[in-house]
Order: sequence, then structure tokens, then C-alpha cells
Amino acid sequence: MSGLTLNIICGGNKGFSLELDCKVSAIGITAIYGPSGSGKSTLLDCIAGLRPTTPGSVIRLNNETWQDASFTAPVWQRHIGYVFQDARLFPHLNVQQNLDYALTRRPRSGNIHLNQVVTWLELDDLLSRSTDTLSAGQKQRVAIGRALLSAPRLLLLDEPLANLDHAARQHCLRCLQRLSQELQLPMLYVSHDIEEVSQLADHLLLLEQGRLVEQGSLLTLCSRLDTRLSHEEQAAAILTARVAQHDAEYGLSELTVDGHTLLVNHLPHAVGQSRRIRIPARDVSVCRHRPLDSSILNILPVSVVEIEDTNAARLLVRLSLGSQYLLARITRKSCVELELCIGDNIYAQIKSAALLMETTDPA
Repeated sequence: MSGLTLNIICGGNKGFSLELDCKVSAIGITAIYGPSGSGKSTLLDCIAGLRPTTPGSVIRLNNETWQDASFTAPVWQRHIGYVFQDARLFPHLNVQQNLDYALTRRPRSGNIHLNQVVTWLELDDLLSRSTDTLSAGQKQRVAIGRALLSAPRLLLLDEPLANLDHAARQHCLRCLQRLSQELQLPMLYVSHDIEEVSQLADHLLLLEQGRLVEQGSLLTLCSRLDTRLSHEEQAAAILTARVAQHDAEYGLSELTVDGHTLLVNHLPHAVGQSRRIRIPARDVSVCRHRPLDSSILNILPVSVVEIEDTNAARLLVRLSLGSQYLLARITRKSCVELELCIGDNIYAQIKSAALLMETTDPA
């Protein structure tokens, strides 16, 4: 069977323990998300064989067993690529030599070639440079390239962008998204930054105090009312949109979402490209009738799917937009005065639509 099977118990310091029983997709990027101390890095170390687990724990990738009650594969037999917060490049080797190191030591022939990695990660101009002359973002891209060239069966990334500035982070995110599109390589990506996760992940594991509290498709979990994500202050729906056209006169780009139009600040992406947009619940308001005069450009017809049952001052409303969903955070008073009910056809006013994978200058 395909996928990563995990049945892990791992003790820790000060009474902490990681207990996990799940199966992770072998396709795309799975984000492991949660607050500090929830067990994210511990999980990666267990998978890599760097941290001992309780006897009887099971780790299996596709049909290959790395650990069960009778067997534990050593680290080198698992053929895992691991990228840490700090790049851990060899300081006595230049960039080309760091990449060559992985090529000469990979345990099996791989279908990832040096020229591909250099192109995907935009390393052409860095190959002859000493690692101590690189920026933090450049170092991480080299570290990712070195991990890929080791021909891994699984790529683990433990908050690799945590120490980067915004521009460098966006550059690395763009490269990682390209890798996901080019390679049939499962990746586990640890982060406590939901915006970062929103840009990259196909699937999500949400950890809290060493336990799995949510698992599933990222886009689905972000738009439901019964998940931990929807109750965070930065709760947002993630939609898939296509670039329809550009308006040079007003500096805007037109996106289509299931036949509906969204206007955002001009994007340097070609017409026809598919993009993700993240729309925070706090930036969505609702009304019964379409306003005739409004500074808000994005006013879309939606249907009420679900209303949060709460006595709090604010509540969430789930809205369908074709086959996709928005979240709106409104006051309970507004909900009562508008007499909102499930099934109502209303309008969503979107104050801002933050396009994910924004383009910035490379770092």
C-alpha cells in the first residue's frame, strides 16, 4: 500500500510524549503544523531514525518497513533527505562541491540530476561561491538541493525557512512549490506559520501536546467550522483561482474562481496560470442585497452553508462559492439582524484577497 504509515510512541523530557497513529499521503507536501512543543520536530526525528521510539512502534513507507516490533532500519538504510532550520553546509566546500558530495554518496541511482536541481532552485550563479558568502536564503536553497541529490525516498523539512527574512522566505517557498510540481517525492514540512503552510501544503497534520488533533486536505480543513484552524485569529479560507486577465490601467489582475471574478493587485503571472488565494475570515462581510455604491471591488454571490452555534460576540459563517468555500467572521448581532439561515443566498464582500506565492526579489 502506498503512503507513510505511522504508529509511534516516543517519550520526551518533562513528561512529554508523542503518540501518533495515522497514514500520510505519498503524494505532494504534507504540513505538520502546531504550536511550539507540540512534537513536530520529534516526529521527523522518529521517522528519520534519529530518536528512539517505544518497542512495537511502526514506521513504513509504501511497502518498505523501517521499523516494527522485530526490526529497526538504521538511518542510512531509510534513504531520507533532511533539511533543518540551519543549512548545515560544509564550510570547507563551495556550493558546487556541497552538491557533488550528495551525488557521490547517494546509495542508489536516482532520477534527479544536478542540472535539474540547479534550475529548480535557481543556483546557477552560486555554484562557484564559498558558503560563507551566501545569504541565509541562498544557504537553505543549497541545503535543499543537496538533500534532493542524495536520491531520497522521502524529504523531511524542519522549519527550513524559520530564520529567513520575508523576501528570502518567499523565494524559497516559490522554489519548494516548483519542486512539488516537478517531482513525485513525498515531503513532510514542519511549520508553526499557517501562512507558510497555506502556500505549500496539500495535506495537513495538526499536532497539539504530542497528539494528532486534525488530519486531512489543507483546503478542506481551512474552510470548515469544526477545526482548530477556523478558531485561530488568522483563520482563512484558501481558494484555487485562475488568472483570467490583467488590467494595466488600474494595476489589477482578474482571477476566476468557479466562474466568479476576483480583482487583486497586479500579478506577474501569465494568463491561465492557477494560483492559490488566501482570504482571511475577518476580511469578509455579508449583506442581503448587492450594494450599488461601494469601494469594495469583490462582491460575490454566495450561499450560507453553516453558521457557528455560539454565544460569543463574534461567530463564523461558512459560505459556498461554487464548489469552494469562504469563511466570514461577523458579529452575532449582525447575524441576528440579517436573519441569516442555512441555505440563504446572500453576498460576500471581500475587503482583501491575499494572493499566496507572491513574487518578490530573490534572496
